[in-house]
Amino acid sequence: MGGVDGWSMAEQASFWEQSDLLALLDGASTAAESEPSAAAQSDTMPTGTMPMGTVPVGTVPAERQPTQAVPSHQVASLTEEPTRPELRAEPSSAAPAFASPSAPVSAPVSTPVSASMSAPVVTLPALPGPGSRSLPSCPERLLVLDTETTALSREQGQCIEVGAVLFHVPSRAVLMQVSFLLPCPSNPAEAINGIPAPVSRLSQPWQAGLLCFEAMVEAADAVVAHNVSFDRQWFGHGPLPALIKPWICSMEDIRWPAERKLRATPSVRDLALAYGIPVWAAHRALTDCIYLVQVFERCIDLEPLLQAALEPRRLYRAQLGYAQRNLAKEAGFRWNEPVRGAWSRRLSEREAGALSFAVEPVDPLAAELPRTA
Repeated sequence: MGGVDGWSMAEQASFWEQSDLLALLDGASTAAESEPSAAAQSDTMPTGTMPMGTVPVGTVPAERQPTQAVPSHQVASLTEEPTRPELRAEPSSAAPAFASPSAPVSAPVSTPVSASMSAPVVTLPALPGPGSRSLPSCPERLLVLDTETTALSREQGQCIEVGAVLFHVPSRAVLMQVSFLLPCPSNPAEAINGIPAPVSRLSQPWQAGLLCFEAMVEAADAVVAHNVSFDRQWFGHGPLPALIKPWICSMEDIRWPAERKLRATPSVRDLALAYGIPVWAAHRALTDCIYLVQVFERCIDLEPLLQAALEPRRLYRAQLGYAQRNLAKEAGFRWNEPVRGAWSRRLSEREAGALSFAVEPVDPLAAELPRTA
């Protein structure tokens, strides 16, 4: 997902440099309180996640822990799993939580941590039961893909990496996966995706990888990407083929279960952590695909979520005044993007009708403008 939740490249690079969990939580709280001014300043609503390598709250580094002799009769007990209720890891089906910074903790908590868990629980109303008969059929094979790029738009750069996984929905199984680099003369986004341009130009069978990718596209019933408007723009240009398949955006189109306590437009890392999946790497195409696939593997109600996600959608503008802007924000609308000076979001007709405030459709031409997020 070359761009994440509306952040610029500089913002993303700065985010991943943070190494202290408390600073991250403070930053997430500050970001959640920021609002557009009456002069209609931009609000991109980034979501936060725990950076890689951060020491969990309450964990004492090994080099600082005191050492002492342990009597031989206690050695066996030290190897046993702690049984204190507050230190037990929750099952993978439960939403993750983080320990309170003020609470003393004597051992690392193994439950994944996500800063977005402090965000208010926001979901659009569920679709009516009787209407489910008119939902599109559920795709059997999904092509989960991601791209890494040298810029935020085709006018400024090109795709440098493609990753894809062919996923079988009924059996929740991976059928095939591929990842390959595309030769690039330069990569201004190297600080974000970690791909040096000279590496992309090393001798490699990327053409064979592209042929494999095209075969996977042919076998798929639908294409899934996290932030479709960003990833879709790279296909049909240069060596990448146009993808004439239904697209599903796992960030915008899928209404994730409320018990996962996710924001209306979660990041890939927030999704993974909410489903108990460790986040061990980021910003390479195949790893982000694997996170999404593992979420799908653990999602019991995946079929109805995919059916609802395939409903026809169009861009809507919220008809709200400045004092009511939180209603739009909590429903997943974005400020100033892609509609200038307005809160907007892609919705199905039923989702638009279920909102607690009035919305109006945006001109179809404006709805097709690519989102640089």
